[in-house]
This record gives sequence, C-alpha cells and structure tokens, in this order.
Amino acid sequence: MWRPRYSLSPAVVRCLLDVEAARAVVDHTPVPPGAAEELRRRARLRSTHYSTRIEGNRLTLAEAEAVIQGGRVRFHGRERDVLEVKSYWHALLRVEEWAAKGTPLTEDLLRRLHGLVERGPRAKPTPYRDGQNVIRDSETGALVYLPPEARDVPRLMAALADWVEGAEARDLPVPVVAGLAHYQLVTIHPYYDGNGRTGRLLATFLLHRGGYGLNGFFSLEEHHARDLAAYYNSLVTHPHHNYYEGREEADLTLWLEYFLQTLATVFTAAKDEALEAASRGIVVQPDALAFS
Repeated sequence: MWRPRYSLSPAVVRCLLDVEAARAVVDHTPVPPGAAEELRRRARLRSTHYSTRIEGNRLTLAEAEAVIQGGRVRFHGRERDVLEVKSYWHALLRVEEWAAKGTPLTEDLLRRLHGLVERGPRAKPTPYRDGQNVIRDSETGALVYLPPEARDVPRLMAALADWVEGAEARDLPVPVVAGLAHYQLVTIHPYYDGNGRTGRLLATFLLHRGGYGLNGFFSLEEHHARDLAAYYNSLVTHPHHNYYEGREEADLTLWLEYFLQTLATVFTAAKDEALEAASRGIVVQPDALAFS
C-alpha cells in the first residue's frame, strides 16, 4: 500500500477554501453558451501548449492552435512537436469524456492515458518501462533523480490506483487527491518519456471526475509553465536523488501547498473570466506568457 505522508497545514486549508469559493461562483454564474464554449476551447489550447512546452516542445501558442484546428500547416524539423500537440489535445478530450462518465481510475486507464499522450488517439495502452531511466539536468548533465527500478513499477502503480480509490472512499478532498496522485506518478516515472504530461492529465482527470472541472475553464499547465523552477523544485521532496534513499517516504506537505496554491490561483483567474464573460457575453483574452 502507498501511504503518502503529508499534513493539512494552514496553507493547504486556506488554498482549499479559495478553491471552493471560486468553484461556487463559477457553478452559479450563467455564462452564455457561446462564450462558455470559447472559454473551454482556449483553456484546452493553453493546457495543450504549455504542458508540451514544459517538456521542450518548440511550437508557439499560435502554431499549436493552427495544428489543433487541422489546417494544412507544416513545421520543417518539428514534426515530433506537431505530433505531441495533437496527441495531448486528443488525450485531454478523452480525459474529459472519461471524467464525465465517472470512469474508475485503474492501471489500464493510466496505461491508455500514456498511450494517448505518446502516440495519439489510436494508440494501445503502453506497457511500463522494462529498464532503468534517469533524470538529468538538461544543461549540466548532472543526475537529478533516479526513479524506482523497473521491477517495482507495476507494484507501485497498482498501489497508486488503489490509494486513489481508497482516498475517494474516505472523502479526502478531491484537490488533495489530484495533487498527491500527480506527484506519485511522476515520482514512479513508469515510462521512459511522457511521465510529466501523463501526470498533469491525471490530475486534470481526477479534478473533473470529482466535480472540480470548473466547466473546463481552467488550465493548470499554463501556471506550472509560468514558473518552471517552482514546479520542479516543489517535486523535489527529499535531498537525495535516489527514490529508495528517502523519496518513497518523504513528507509531501510542501508539494501539496504548491499544487493547491497553483490550483487556487488558476480557479480564481477562471472565476474572473467567467464573471466577465457572463456580464458582457464575451471572452476575455488572458495575458500571454513571455515565451508563448
């Protein structure tokens, strides 16, 4: 069994209250259908662009939008970038479908999700990695993190799915479940590539399925991208780089505070956009990131 260590600190509680307040406003704000659909489209676009951008995708926001709209666009030397954007977009739509149906979180669903992320809508569920992978600093090549051995991945992934089911049965707050599940998937690092994108989509799935979809008006990925250092540093919950040398038993409170603060910020921004759209019947263009 996976038993994550964390505490519901005052910061965690404050963020949960902010999330609930924003959620209540959005749930009771009558946004015109056309404006609501445009808010959802733009949120999906930002989620797709910034989640792939975090992993090094070179397409701009405008280029990603052109790819998603299905235009005959070509980006020489960036064919993989195009595939990543298309795959993430389709995976996000599937996540929303699964959440709307109340689909249970299982290992098979996680493998299917990774297949969508890596190879697109017709992909089969991806087997877990069969060897060791290593995370290194992209500039220095220094070892940053050594995930668990391949032989332990199936057990750890099964424990993650079981923990989510148990946490939901115990009525643990949905945002807490989503944040901890996000952390554990990227910590296990069950695949050679695509773990970050899969972990972020897992959090989105759990939020939507648990009633925190906010009508699809939010993009967590965009705000992770605003400060990548904070995102990555928050995932480092123990000073040792080896999973077996402390990370499997690390206190996750600081990560949870980061995740929930981000969620509260995202929900508050989405609430403001919804109120503006409801009052004017138009969609507010959010500020673009410097590297968009």
